[in-house]
Amino acid sequence: MQSWTPLYRSLATRSHHLPCKLHGAAALSVRTYADKAAIDADVTVVGSGPGGYVAAIKAAQLGFKTVCVEKNLTLGGTCLNVGCIPSKALLNNSHLYHMAHGKDFESRGIEISGISLNLEKMMAQKSGAVKALTGGIAHLFKQNKVTHVSGFGRVTGKNQVTATSADGSEQVINTKNILIATGSEVTPFPGIQIDEDSVVSSTGALSLKKVPEELIVIGAGVIGVELGSVWQRLGSKVTAVEFLGHVGGMGIDMEISKNFQRILQKQGLKFKLGTKVMGATKRPDGKIDVAVEAAAGGKNETLTCDVLLVCIGRRPFTQNLGLEAVGIELDNRGRIPVNNRFQTKVPSIYAIGDVVAGPMLAHKAEDEGIICVEGMAGGAVHIDYNCVPSVIYTHPEVAWVGKTEEQLKEEGVPYKVGKFPFAANSRAKTNADTDGMVKILSHKETDRMLGAHILGPGAGEMINEAALAMEYGASCEDVARVCHAHPTVSEAFREANLAASFGKAINF
Repeated sequence: MQSWTPLYRSLATRSHHLPCKLHGAAALSVRTYADKAAIDADVTVVGSGPGGYVAAIKAAQLGFKTVCVEKNLTLGGTCLNVGCIPSKALLNNSHLYHMAHGKDFESRGIEISGISLNLEKMMAQKSGAVKALTGGIAHLFKQNKVTHVSGFGRVTGKNQVTATSADGSEQVINTKNILIATGSEVTPFPGIQIDEDSVVSSTGALSLKKVPEELIVIGAGVIGVELGSVWQRLGSKVTAVEFLGHVGGMGIDMEISKNFQRILQKQGLKFKLGTKVMGATKRPDGKIDVAVEAAAGGKNETLTCDVLLVCIGRRPFTQNLGLEAVGIELDNRGRIPVNNRFQTKVPSIYAIGDVVAGPMLAHKAEDEGIICVEGMAGGAVHIDYNCVPSVIYTHPEVAWVGKTEEQLKEEGVPYKVGKFPFAANSRAKTNADTDGMVKILSHKETDRMLGAHILGPGAGEMINEAALAMEYGASCEDVARVCHAHPTVSEAFREANLAASFGKAINF
């Protein structure tokens, strides 16, 4: 999160313009007073998250002289430092602890006594993974000859970025193209002040010093159920309060969501759906009272917890980047409007990832980064957002790509449904991990796969087969006729496609 307000307000604005060439059109090279000699570049990427660092590497591989500006001490953005990566480490390790500490291992004939949690060591493993991966990006930058500039990047001209470091010194980059990849930040909850101690965002929830006795989560979307699962497995009593009437956030198929909620409740998570949070108050004893009421209006209720986790979503990080000064206006959600080549209204300035429309997903940003710089090099620019998968990394996992059943009904598209439960899958049965199912939606007339929804073990890996099939316009029969290794959980995906295409699976 960029927070150096005094610094970016005092950025030098005195400049003069020198004409230069950019893709056959007149462009401007701007020089300002700075502490360091200006750098010249073909492409300057502001932000080194999954979208930014991948775009920078690809640009360099295409022969562009590339600079990447990052305000944080480490590369990788939210995803690698305080998002996707550390949360997956905790999700995996907490699941292993839960299996050993609960009855799972015992039911498999593995009897262990004296199991204890060393939270400090678990956090250290998480930090080690983060350090290795962020360091890996620095190595990739050197390997691909990407220049890394440390500082708060701000657009100070149509062809200029100025990076202000923590000590106030400035680095000017005169550049033919600018790519904004500054990502997103936690959406604050009005009236609730986050201190990252007892009232935490997802960032603080990844680094709690002890397991809270009671944890309340505001929001039962992807982040809420993932982090709620982590602390529930480690011993917290977790209640998630959600304004919507379902868990899993936007985009999830409702049948999958209902089954998912049932499984999480069986694990011990509690949900208060269709409920809004009115406010939170810290008590003298350190506990927090959270006032809630029915979303449709109703009786006020007070819940009490040791730690309150606020995760109601994320918002684009687009403020104070100097965009207004070059004539770029944000939309009503704080996003940067772009065309189908990711160009803003200023042709030399591009934007990708969480700062533009579309799902706030790391892999979506990566794809946009690659095709955006390929476009700068004169290549074709195309992405099918219908084929961008989503994953919830709980246990079991939830993953989907394409249309939900609700969307097809709303759009009036004739469709067929094929389902296959993991309870009927041989590998899931041998693993004693049979919760969930695969649900496939196909066009009633053409059999083309329209959507795939998986709730079960390894869903996040399996969904990529569906994404590949949909990118190639495959029919469900195409997938059903592909030989799948036996025994594997992915056979359930084949069986669901069989059910969608032929009306009946083999093993169910």
